Amino acid sequence: MSTTSTMGASEASLGEAQQVTLGDATEQAGSKRGLNGHESSGRVRHDEKITVYVSGDELIALERARLELRGERGLSVDRGRIVRAAVAMALDDLRQHGTDSQLVQRLRKK
Repeated sequence: MSTTSTMGASEASLGEAQQVTLGDATEQAGSKRGLNGHESSGRVRHDEKITVYVSGDELIALERARLELRGERGLSVDRGRIVRAAVAMALDDLRQHGTDSQLVQRLRKK
């Protein structure tokens, strides 16, 4: 998986943002089905890519989650797979609960 974490002059204007690039990963085939049939693509080759800016604290939390999954749960996954699973969960929750979804509630707080 092509994952980078950099901080340059362009990111300085965003505060302590870290750039996390997710994509172009070659992984084993398989997927996980969510609540309303929305699937996390799991371990497959991805042709599409997005760049997400996160704070340093968010990046550390994501890395800690990855290490917990590996050390305490026996799941060896990369950060991209965690993010794809989280996106699938958020989209399922939005479809199922609409305005009452956790996604809508979190976005309204900001």
